[in-house]
Amino acid sequence: MVPSGYKSKLDVMNTQIAINEVKDFFETKLSEYLDLTRVCSPLIVPGGQGINDNLNGVERTVAFNALDIEEPRIEIVQSLAKWKRVALKKFGFALGEGLYTNMNAIRRDEKIDNLHSIYVDQWDWEKVIGEEDRNINTLKSEVRKIYQAIKTTELHMSKFHPALNAILPEDIYFITTQELENLYPSFTSKQREDTITKEYGAVFIMQIGGVLRSGEKHDGRSPDYDDWNLNGDIVFWNPTLQRSFEISSMGIRVDRETLLEQLKVSGNEERESLYFHQNIINGSLPQTIGGGIGQSRLNMFLLKKFHIGEVQASVWNEETMIECEEKNIQLF
Repeated sequence: MVPSGYKSKLDVMNTQIAINEVKDFFETKLSEYLDLTRVCSPLIVPGGQGINDNLNGVERTVAFNALDIEEPRIEIVQSLAKWKRVALKKFGFALGEGLYTNMNAIRRDEKIDNLHSIYVDQWDWEKVIGEEDRNINTLKSEVRKIYQAIKTTELHMSKFHPALNAILPEDIYFITTQELENLYPSFTSKQREDTITKEYGAVFIMQIGGVLRSGEKHDGRSPDYDDWNLNGDIVFWNPTLQRSFEISSMGIRVDRETLLEQLKVSGNEERESLYFHQNIINGSLPQTIGGGIGQSRLNMFLLKKFHIGEVQASVWNEETMIECEEKNIQLF
């Protein structure tokens, strides 16, 4: 539902200018705070190797055959969660160093609404850590760095665009999914997120993917990149939408033991034979932490937009276009 009286803070041209300001400024701060180097990344990857992100395991990839490549089939990426870990080894990044890239993906089975598009753009990042760094303190430390990069960007934008007032709190609040369920046992996971983010403004919700004591999951997670005990989502309270608003998903990545356990629990043991998974099992890939930060999501939040189509160019169904036109929301 479009909030009553909603009107964009910036017109179309100033929105385009502001989008570039956000991207340029935030990229610089992300690289600086996390010690990341920007690298080139693929739009397409070979299928059948486990390199593409299969998300929750039910989404169909966009795939095709090429004239001069016989096998395997080629897939458009859904995210670079796994590719980045291989890239860290290939590029020779040292302990504590990492990479980031502009990731563009197509998710054909995404349900389109004001927060979701079949086109996905995000800053994908990954950095090398030691075995001894696979703990909650490492995770929280990197979350706080990302949060400060976002908060610094928000203050920068509010300085040059007075209509974009800064609202983020000084620090981000940490809570696990089980603690959240204990607080609000009768709520759905979405209602819990709404309640906790409205109270604290900015929250990192930890330990996503496993089954809670109630027998339910807070949310789904692929079993083969994040360690479900050492991951989470950065979620803000969005006053424009009057709801919780996910900005980033991230985590410490699986090691051999965690990978095998999560594949077993999720019933995906057949993946053990794939190229990517074999490289984790035999210890060929470094221990890492990483995640994705939504570019359009961050622009939506900082520019106080109602619809993701106000900050990205994509394809929309007729119903969406008609409704947005009626509400004076201009889609690209």
